[in-house]
Amino acid sequence: MTKMIVGLGNPGSKYEKTRHNIGFMAIDELARRKNVTFKEERNFQALVGDYFENGEKIYLVKPTTFMNLSGKAVAPLVTYFNVPFENLIILHDDLDSPAGRIRLRAKGGSGGQNGLKSIIDHLNTKEFQRIKIGIGRPEKNTSVVNHVLGKIAENERVEMEIALQKAVDAVEYFVAGADFLDTMNQYNKQ
Repeated sequence: MTKMIVGLGNPGSKYEKTRHNIGFMAIDELARRKNVTFKEERNFQALVGDYFENGEKIYLVKPTTFMNLSGKAVAPLVTYFNVPFENLIILHDDLDSPAGRIRLRAKGGSGGQNGLKSIIDHLNTKEFQRIKIGIGRPEKNTSVVNHVLGKIAENERVEMEIALQKAVDAVEYFVAGADFLDTMNQYNKQ
């Protein structure tokens, strides 16, 4: 059985270390742990790496579309690699959770996250797993756009790093053989 783990973000150095790219950061951390290198798959508009765990192929994906067009990369890859929706996990930023908190969901709407909205539209389903990494709400007098596209602030760095590690731990727990409900029970309570 094939699994696909997708981190959402925006391509380019301008967006590195921004709150919106926390999904990319999580995928990079998983790739580091598993010694995975990425190659650009231009036909799919994504950076893709893979490794094996318990005889299963695990794909790591960073769409090279911009966040709001993530579905244009994810849907063709899911089809091409024949990934069942229950084996698809999307890691993304979440404005509605405080910085440093993760929340796993088995399915649901986009919650206003445009990358998720694009994936839902292109896959024509909400039946896939998400790991939301909290980035908190903007401070007074800061727009949502400036907040999500802003660099992670010094006073949030520790919480964000802890959340990033927990999110990747949850992915590894799932990939090692747990079902997603068990993974949710394990990691939503932390």
